[in-house]
Amino acid sequence: MLDRRQLLKALGSTSFVAGAGALAGIPLSAAAAEMGMLPFANGERPLVKYPQKRPLLRMTTRPPQLETPFSVFNEGIITPNDAFFVRYHLGDAPPANLDPDTYKFEVKGKVNTPLTISLNDLKTQFQPVEIVAVNQCSGNSRGFFEPRVAGGQAGNGLMGNARWKGVPLKAVLDKAGVQAGAKYVSFDGYDGPVMPVTPDFAKALEIDHALDGEVMLAYEMNGTDIPILNGYPIRLIVPGYYGTYWVKHISANTVLDHELDSFWMKTAYRIPNNTCACVPPGTAPKSTTPIGKFDVRSFITSLSNGAKVPAKKEVVVKGIAFDGGYGVTEVALSTDGGHTWTDAKLGKDLGKYSFREWQTAVKLTPGAHALKVRAVNRIGQSQPMEPLWNPAGYMRNVVETVNVHAA
Repeated sequence: MLDRRQLLKALGSTSFVAGAGALAGIPLSAAAAEMGMLPFANGERPLVKYPQKRPLLRMTTRPPQLETPFSVFNEGIITPNDAFFVRYHLGDAPPANLDPDTYKFEVKGKVNTPLTISLNDLKTQFQPVEIVAVNQCSGNSRGFFEPRVAGGQAGNGLMGNARWKGVPLKAVLDKAGVQAGAKYVSFDGYDGPVMPVTPDFAKALEIDHALDGEVMLAYEMNGTDIPILNGYPIRLIVPGYYGTYWVKHISANTVLDHELDSFWMKTAYRIPNNTCACVPPGTAPKSTTPIGKFDVRSFITSLSNGAKVPAKKEVVVKGIAFDGGYGVTEVALSTDGGHTWTDAKLGKDLGKYSFREWQTAVKLTPGAHALKVRAVNRIGQSQPMEPLWNPAGYMRNVVETVNVHAA
């Protein structure tokens, strides 16, 4: 448990540098010890250590955006807290006034009894639940889009899988009493914009989704307090949905009888309104809709592009797969660029929202080999062999390729 003294020490440490003449709560580190290289143009990133984090790939400083080095995903099915990616939208992040002794959030709007709930209230007045779920940024893998698109040029590391503990949002809303005519629930956090003209970050879910019993107000991540940079002390968990909905440092849940008129719903985080969420490269969609669930994805984690492996000897290839909540049921590996496929063995099932480990053994003839991995979920959805494109750089889920040389 991160107590008040530890929290304030972290927020006020010398590694948290003031911005614009006042403490903004932005963690800035000393010079990076080394550089990392993502596999696309202008892919060099500093590896920087922030409070409660091991060295991660820094995309931006203000707000802090940190990508998980891809090798972490070969360490195990659960992503360690100190390696979990960080994504913020607003310059005043993380907020510098997070005191667990005084922290509260509101439940308001179209409810019978507006509530103000403390961290201790959430932990003691409601039955806790746990779920293992992947959090993935909408723009994960954006740096691979061709033609290139605007936005953070991320590799494949803006994702992570954790065991979350907290309270179902449904339990909190039931205590407040949702009124007839409710249509949406909006969510806000204590992080905010630096300039008044910048839209505050707020998101919303349809009321039926908010009351499904899976959406959670979480206060623990992998058995301990959520790290400051990942939303301490309470963040929203929306299993199977992109991280834009996973609001951090929750300050208010507001029940609405109308759609949320928010920049972050009406303008940002929207995808082409068609079955593939794609348009021809370089074009604009005729209409858009808010981004929602993950597509199916799978990765090789045990080998990196350009790796050398022994020829004619057994090599165990391992990786991970996941989707938006139907559950991965098949993974297949190709060693010849997709011409033939071999079923892989699936690892332990931690739930339909979790990473699923897989592995298979191969013997490669001398020379170059293009290894490809493809997953299928419970309703038969899989991955495209060629990458799809949209102007926001969202939802990449192409069949991934790792080129190796056997000798």
